[in-house]
Amino acid sequence: MSTFLICLFWLALTYIIGSLPFGLIISKITTGEDPRLSGSQNTGATNIARTCGLRYGILTFLLDMAKGFIPLLLAMTLSESILFLSLTGLAAISGHMYSVFLNGTGGKGVATTIGVFAALAPTPLFWSLVICLFIIWFTGYVSVGSLALTLSLPILLILSFNLSFFLLSLAVMFLVFFKHRDNIVRLARGEENSWKFKRAA
Repeated sequence: MSTFLICLFWLALTYIIGSLPFGLIISKITTGEDPRLSGSQNTGATNIARTCGLRYGILTFLLDMAKGFIPLLLAMTLSESILFLSLTGLAAISGHMYSVFLNGTGGKGVATTIGVFAALAPTPLFWSLVICLFIIWFTGYVSVGSLALTLSLPILLILSFNLSFFLLSLAVMFLVFFKHRDNIVRLARGEENSWKFKRAA
């Protein structure tokens, strides 16, 4: 029972760490604005880059990634259990997506996902990032690259014979696609924002 309670406490702590709204904090400090009221109306790195500037978007990305990476590194020193590590990763990503500090709202989970899998499966993640960045460069849509990253990650885990965190990657993929549902609708309508191609006014 004590081990169970310790695990429960750890997962709750990881969720709270994942919930830290770095995008909102950075936006408030730099512009005094709430990023949830402009752009794509979330606290993720892409919207912060759009509303506050690229350097602040990069800073948000790094901090959001650390919310996944650091808890996983610590968790790996506590236990080698695949279930425990998977739940830790899911807690961090869920905290970012559904922050307790933002009344259940938050970012779209991509940066924190990168942090989690940088600790758990760095090689498959690397190739997923290559695919993601190429698609962003080719299409001009960050959302398409983000979806490609989470879609390719389970496939690359299989190809690398690393099935330990395959179920986690599937769960994350569904969560990220769900969080990007508005982007998917805009893409279908040709209304999605692109850094490469500007729509005519």
